[in-house]
Amino acid sequence: MSSRDAQLKAKEAGLDLVEISAGANPPVVKIIDWGKYQYQKMKEQAKAKKKAKSSELKQIRLGLKIGENDLNIKIRKINEFLEDGDRVKVMLVFRGREMAHKEVGVDLMNKIIEKLGDQVIVDGKSQMSGRNLTFMVRHK
Repeated sequence: MSSRDAQLKAKEAGLDLVEISAGANPPVVKIIDWGKYQYQKMKEQAKAKKKAKSSELKQIRLGLKIGENDLNIKIRKINEFLEDGDRVKVMLVFRGREMAHKEVGVDLMNKIIEKLGDQVIVDGKSQMSGRNLTFMVRHK
């Protein structure tokens, strides 16, 4: 149909003539209520945004002299964060002369990763920044 006829039909119906595909030959248009269309699109986007889970970054701090039960509690908390879909940054804090024994921190880091099991992925590699050894974990 010619563009003139399409414009007349849209005007008779009291609706808008919207171009769907400009690149097609001939161009594809649709007769719709533009305000209603925009409102529906906005509602769909809001619904999709509501359903989408944004992954947060949670942080856990540990000392090197942490007890076994305290470590288990921290690991349980890390697992809760991972189940919620969040990424977790684990920070091992060195105090005083502990800086001379960085291998103890690496051993603790390996122990934590081992206790978390197969359901986690370690992002990147561990980093020593100042007095902190940090590494990131996320759910598989």
